[in-house]
Amino acid sequence: MKASYDRIIVLDTETTGMNREGGPVYEGHKIIEIGAVEIVNRKLTGRHFHVYIKPDRQIDPEAISVHGITDEFLVDKPDYAKIHQDFLEFIKGAELVAHNAPFDVSFMDNEFQILNPKIGKTTDYCKVTDTLAMARKIFPGKRNNLDVLCDRYGIDNSHRTLHGALLDAEILADVYLLMTGGQTTLAFSGRDSNDQDANGESIRRVEAGTKKLKIIHASADELKEHEAQLDVIAKNGSCLWR
Repeated sequence: MKASYDRIIVLDTETTGMNREGGPVYEGHKIIEIGAVEIVNRKLTGRHFHVYIKPDRQIDPEAISVHGITDEFLVDKPDYAKIHQDFLEFIKGAELVAHNAPFDVSFMDNEFQILNPKIGKTTDYCKVTDTLAMARKIFPGKRNNLDVLCDRYGIDNSHRTLHGALLDAEILADVYLLMTGGQTTLAFSGRDSNDQDANGESIRRVEAGTKKLKIIHASADELKEHEAQLDVIAKNGSCLWR
């Protein structure tokens, strides 16, 4: 399938553990949450993919402190095999955008391999774009995590007390569009700010805003000088500013 990449999927994942050595899937870590939002023609469509996944191993305490997802919470969630086809259909043929994309993609490739080696790799279905690599080119030598980028671009991420895949994907979508020269809002038309995913889990969305401009008012002396200048203009004909 040849992709035009007019359709972009911005994705984030949460996992059972962090990268220590030997690659992101070292020690058999697995994906436990996938969040992805769709952009078509540089506009957020409101379509999203969000699911929690039950892994076949325990979550590291260090990871729980980052995303807040516990083993108990995932007990009744589907395993990856049950959501794979829907997930693949959602991302297939799109440009896949992620922050530190090699991390997310390596976990996706690992899930594909475990399920069926014939599935192939993520890059067989998508073009992958790493916004961390983009940010490092735009802001060389500086920190470029998602929180820092939100601050630089004036995006409100005040609801991001813990990492969450869908919330981070929505924020990253706004960051990506601003990084690539566009302007957008994460307010989806016809949808409440609080929505639910396919599993009925509560999802809290944020709206991307811009920093308020400081308004500097003219002083009394400046207004007086302005009026005097308008008087001079008015002597030579009509004054458009009055």
